[in-house]
Amino acid sequence: MPFYHSLGIIPDKRHIVFRQPNDNLYQEELVGTQGFSGLSSLVYHLHPPTAVKQKGKPYSVAPKVAMENSLNAMSFMGFDIKPEDDYLKSRKTLFINHAMKVGLAAPTKGNEYFFKNADADEMLFVHRGTGRLHTMFGILPFKYGDYIVIPRGTVYKLEFDDKDNRLLYVESHDPIFTPRRYRNEFGQLLEHSPFCERDIKRPTELKTYDEQGEFDVLIKKRDRIFPYTYLYHPFDVAGWDGYHYPYTFSIFNFEPITGRIHMPPPIHQTFECRNFVICSFVPRLYDYHPQAIPAPYHHSNIDSDEILYYVDGDFMSRNNIQKGQLTLHPGGIPHGPHPGAIERSIGQKETKELAVMIDPFNPMMITEDALDIEVGDYYKSWIQ
Repeated sequence: MPFYHSLGIIPDKRHIVFRQPNDNLYQEELVGTQGFSGLSSLVYHLHPPTAVKQKGKPYSVAPKVAMENSLNAMSFMGFDIKPEDDYLKSRKTLFINHAMKVGLAAPTKGNEYFFKNADADEMLFVHRGTGRLHTMFGILPFKYGDYIVIPRGTVYKLEFDDKDNRLLYVESHDPIFTPRRYRNEFGQLLEHSPFCERDIKRPTELKTYDEQGEFDVLIKKRDRIFPYTYLYHPFDVAGWDGYHYPYTFSIFNFEPITGRIHMPPPIHQTFECRNFVICSFVPRLYDYHPQAIPAPYHHSNIDSDEILYYVDGDFMSRNNIQKGQLTLHPGGIPHGPHPGAIERSIGQKETKELAVMIDPFNPMMITEDALDIEVGDYYKSWIQ
């Protein structure tokens, strides 16, 4: 969960007269979610953020669901998603339920238009690529291994340094926070947390655009894109303060918790939401009991599905796994290490694996885009 931050110029108190050098009032806007009780920031525009010049015809971007109900263990080759120039068109939703979407993107360019997701908070995990996230809150650099958390309602542009970019993304209809058990009542990350505030990177450079013209903002709401054209540049902010802003956290700054015997998946938890959690599997020492079995034990997914995205390294519990591959283990049936993985793990001292795990608490539906990259008969891969 982000903490208080401020950039640019702001008045001494909220909601008071605050004038620009030309004597015009700065246009104050409260930006936040969960009504007036959630995290928010106050931003100060040069111009009213409400000046709409024209609207275009909305169009659907709803994923096409291929399987509403499934009890199959499935796998998908994520790098088979074809690169596309357009950022939004490159986003392919693979799994969906009433609370969230999970997908992959391979954009070769950033978006020339502005984009705002009015439906969901977004978490983008950068598997390949470097660049910058541009918002009215400032500029936020990103690189391989970064989680980029973008609160809903944030107008943004992505700028990439090259064409080879791979993103895993989650859209959440509820705010994405750090795990509650790692925070005290004031929101500070505690000493036993696997990361701290120093690891959270906030916008550092605020660039104010005083421009009038035609600025295209594509707004996503209820799986439709509403094209808006605004009179003023969306990033005309002279200053802001608060708790509501995008930030990055590198998976390489996650400090793993280890033990003498195998520790359960919640020790890897990085983010939480009302309807899912996100965990980070990172290089770490294995269990150090003299008779420890480092491989995870077989376990039944009863309360949640499990989506695992393989980033790098040798994932010791799976055979023949490639970078960018995903597995979906549905709630209701057990799963565990592939044949031979348990024996292979005995006596091993460390792992170099890197992966992102998403555990939805409600069953995921599978889209046509997911079936296009499915690995056939993955469910039989536990048969020796």
